[in-house]
Amino acid sequence: MGNGSPGTPVVHGFPHLDTVRSAITALYRRLSPDGVHTYGTSLVPADAAFSDADDLHLGAQRVARALVQHLRLPDARMVVGFRTMEHAASVELTAGPEYFIELNDRFRSHRRDIGAALAHEITHVLLHRLGLEFPGTRANEILTDTVTTYLGAGWLLLDAFREDAVSRQKLGYLTPEEFGYVLAKRALVFDEDPSPWFTSPQAYTAYTKGREQALHDLRRPPLTAAGWAGRRRYAKDRRYAQDHPGTVADPGVPYAFEPGGEGLRVSFPCPTCHQRIRLPVRGRVTARCGLCRTRLECDT
Repeated sequence: MGNGSPGTPVVHGFPHLDTVRSAITALYRRLSPDGVHTYGTSLVPADAAFSDADDLHLGAQRVARALVQHLRLPDARMVVGFRTMEHAASVELTAGPEYFIELNDRFRSHRRDIGAALAHEITHVLLHRLGLEFPGTRANEILTDTVTTYLGAGWLLLDAFREDAVSRQKLGYLTPEEFGYVLAKRALVFDEDPSPWFTSPQAYTAYTKGREQALHDLRRPPLTAAGWAGRRRYAKDRRYAQDHPGTVADPGVPYAFEPGGEGLRVSFPCPTCHQRIRLPVRGRVTARCGLCRTRLECDT
């Protein structure tokens, strides 16, 4: 895990959103909707709690076991050690069943964030076992952060974000707002409210900004919940596509029109899993995403 050094400037906003959405799609494809829904309950704060009175190594092992159980890695044994290193943490990916995780020495005195670091590294083990990876280190780390959060353990990573006048800390590769976005996407699927778990005020603020972006996904045309301006733009683009078949779609909008055997079709991302959906252009229709099975009310 990189980007964990105190004092490093924190990037904000949503610069990795395309990769995050691709990661959510990949997770649904690999686990199936039923598999994703087995993670319907997030890791509870008590399972990651770590006080200064706890023995360092025994406490780290206890939190690691809780995360192994939460992420459904029944035969994976984590051996946790501490050493001086550049990054926040690392894991040795092998065939198992024993995995060696090393945490930065600074966690000896920042124990409240040990659970966050372990969550990311143990998700690396899960993805390794699933054979799920993205090309390139950065994309693969974004995949890991996204999966950690979507499967119910990544709220710890967002809660590790703290920023004030004299210091700052963030774990993981996603921005705080992107962690908030994935957390809100999960909350919408599982009807969950993670906000009471935050101990960091900055984490709560980032979550609310991420949630705004996640809710925006539910209000984009051709969904019937789209706002007036979006529906008006969609109608204009639809007329243009009907009059100019084969026109390349505007990259600034989420939908694209394409000719089909029986007339014009529109493709757009599912607001839940971001798999692209294709529907005939014929007015109001109820559709179901073929990947995550979300029911969608559309006006095509």
